[in-house]
Amino acid sequence: MNLTSAAKTLQDSRIKQTFIPVSIVLTLSLLWPLLAKSHYEHSTSHGVKIEELANSSKMWDGSKLPNYPDGPPKIKVLRIQVASGVTLPWHYHPVINAAVILQGTLELQLKDGSHKIYRKGDALIEVVNTIHTGKALGPIDVDLIVFYAGEEAIPTTVLAEHQINR
Repeated sequence: MNLTSAAKTLQDSRIKQTFIPVSIVLTLSLLWPLLAKSHYEHSTSHGVKIEELANSSKMWDGSKLPNYPDGPPKIKVLRIQVASGVTLPWHYHPVINAAVILQGTLELQLKDGSHKIYRKGDALIEVVNTIHTGKALGPIDVDLIVFYAGEEAIPTTVLAEHQINR
């Protein structure tokens, strides 16, 4: 075998070594959606029903959610009950949070007068760093679960009267 033939054989070998792994990766990436079961399909096949209540990168007022903080994470889950007819004080949340209404009707309102109403079974993605209030409408107390995703050093709720230059 001469030098030119040896170089050609070596080049062909390298092409095959590169082509085969790349081909496998491309094939698997194209087939992955068919091979992988979604979390919905997997759960349904095991007798679990899943209903998506909220899935958004926007808050209830239509604004984009802020980035998560950089500090140590802290998750807080609260069950909050608001008596019928009660209006919450003006406040804001410095952390991302979402809620599910278990019973009753809740009206949320911003300082500019815009508002939204949520009823039993509704999920909402709360406004962050925006002063707002809520009111329990109708004859039934509002019962809701709120999920906060924040940071250890940041409170989940701040009353607007304690706000400094916001």
